[in-house]
Amino acid sequence: MHLSSSEQWASRDLQVLWHPCTQMQDHEAFPPVTIQRGDGVWLEDHAGKRYLDAISSWWVNLFGHTHPHITQALSTQLQTLEHTLFAGFSHEPGILLAEQLVTLTPEGLQRCFYADNGSSAIEVALKMSFHYWLNETGTTRKQKFITLENSYHGETLGALAVGDVSLYRQTYQPLLMSSLTVPAPDRWQAAVLGVDEDAYVSQCAAKLEALLEVHAEEVCALILEPLLQCAGGMRMYPATYLVRARQLCDRYGIHLIADEIATGFGRTGTMFACEQADITPDFLCLSKGLTGGYLPLSAVLTRQSVYDAFYAEYTQMKAFLHSHSYTGNPLACRAALATLELFASGNTLSSNRKLAAHMSRAAEPFRHHPNVADVRQCGMVLAIELAQDRRSKQPFPWQERRGYRFYHAALKRGLLLRPLGNVIYFMPPYVITPDEIDWLFSEAFLALEEVIR
Repeated sequence: MHLSSSEQWASRDLQVLWHPCTQMQDHEAFPPVTIQRGDGVWLEDHAGKRYLDAISSWWVNLFGHTHPHITQALSTQLQTLEHTLFAGFSHEPGILLAEQLVTLTPEGLQRCFYADNGSSAIEVALKMSFHYWLNETGTTRKQKFITLENSYHGETLGALAVGDVSLYRQTYQPLLMSSLTVPAPDRWQAAVLGVDEDAYVSQCAAKLEALLEVHAEEVCALILEPLLQCAGGMRMYPATYLVRARQLCDRYGIHLIADEIATGFGRTGTMFACEQADITPDFLCLSKGLTGGYLPLSAVLTRQSVYDAFYAEYTQMKAFLHSHSYTGNPLACRAALATLELFASGNTLSSNRKLAAHMSRAAEPFRHHPNVADVRQCGMVLAIELAQDRRSKQPFPWQERRGYRFYHAALKRGLLLRPLGNVIYFMPPYVITPDEIDWLFSEAFLALEEVIR
């Protein structure tokens, strides 16, 4: 039997590859989609079929695929320097990017440490926080971290340990350090409990304070995803909780780590989600959109006081010994600089607010669907919570894989949408047009109807 080019590539893929977050047996029925090119919000497979990338290829793509400005910047950088070690050496793209990040991020963050992916940035922040307290106090008593329920911070062991999504961490629980968990103040949970949103924020803040009253002396930091818990089902919460969290961290002498790996660079309506609470974390973790979706890179921004705790004579053994072979890679830094230039040269945040409003209007039919229990939005992220009944909010059994079935129904219609369980979410690149938004939501509604039937 003659196989098409697309089928041939899929067959070859399945002979050698093991894909992330995938039960590979599923590909016996649904072979992987092999992509040959991208342009703007569109991806094209080897059969010539196009898909609207409505999730920014796992939340990394900001200005569309193969953006000419970023592509040209990378092409130029390739002619001069592709990589060099970053220990004892430095380079122009790395310096320029750190200078810009220090300027762009909340006031008080003055030092930039590079890694190469989001999970690694979390590892850096956790280790740096613990090591800071060791250098400052001379003891290891502070060694625990507080995390929010339903949080996700990555899948390396340290990052898993401060996450609370059982799907990812349950298997590896015996390998993980223990952490302390407090309720997340998300609006969906408040609605399920029938509690007023502001009252629920106060309840959650009170439980955080109660925990700190008992455990503050053994806690290094509170880690959270500001405003939006992405992998936990796109759960959203008010900025007022961030204000209370910052106050409590200061009062009880612990660090605040803000994981803006997914929420940074305009996703929530401001450049960084922390801005909406007018707070500065002690550590700000960035990745994903940092390079516009071109290359792996992450950065941890921190205060001068943290840096100073490690600055000493060599014999005092206070240096932060953490490294990655591709730390501060010049190509990735150049892509990030080009991405920031696109922010600087246009009205991206203003445009995003208009696009977000258009997304809200396009989602109106979902708000009246009998199997949609919630439609929630934070900037350029809109999520739809499926349920057996919108009033009871009773979820579909996970074994039915409604989200997975929706994923395939959407693919048939030319949409790349990858639900989180029973949560369908839209997180498109910022170059999507109003007409493309209308088409996206219209086709997604038809896909949902197919799945519900």
